[in-house]
Amino acid sequence: MDDDDDDVPQLSAHTLAALQEFYLEQQQREGTKTSQGFNQYSVGSIEENWQLSQFWYSDETASCLANEAIVAAGKGGRIACVSAPSVYQKLKERDDKDFSVVILEYDRRFSVYGEEFIFYDYNNPLNLPENLLPHSFDIVIADPPYLSEECLQKTAETIRYLTKGKILLCTGAVMEEQAAKHLSVKICKFIPKHSRNLANEFRCYTNYASGLD
Repeated sequence: MDDDDDDVPQLSAHTLAALQEFYLEQQQREGTKTSQGFNQYSVGSIEENWQLSQFWYSDETASCLANEAIVAAGKGGRIACVSAPSVYQKLKERDDKDFSVVILEYDRRFSVYGEEFIFYDYNNPLNLPENLLPHSFDIVIADPPYLSEECLQKTAETIRYLTKGKILLCTGAVMEEQAAKHLSVKICKFIPKHSRNLANEFRCYTNYASGLD
């Protein structure tokens, strides 16, 4: 046996078990995609990137918000999802022709959705394509990636530019005062849930009479 083997770092039993569990979960996810017929619009088809502050909604929450958006937009309505890909995916799962939807997102992995994907950086809130006309969406659903007033304020600029009037905002409960200040929205009774539990309590806010109350 080579003496150099003694210098090779060894993983602790705990670390090794965690690593094995991770790979097992990954294999199971891939197996599920294969066995069920992979749906590119299912929530979770593009995995969360925590470095981008991405936390997907639970399937129930995504469905509830998608239903609310459809009702609020009305027949033939246009829906914009700003940093809210879970809702966009749930809307697209419906394959419904009674509404149209676009996704504004910083993560370019979502460019797989073709012309409906619009690259969006909240630091440049009005740096939008020319064909994205002002006040051209019946409802805007937004979930700013960070719980800071700066992020909310800049995202609010985008929301006000896009919407004809209706706004559905999802953000932390701690942002209630700032949400009212920048978007004149009020907190709803409905409490959104995420697929992974978050430390911060999340809430929904609207500026119209919604079904979320």
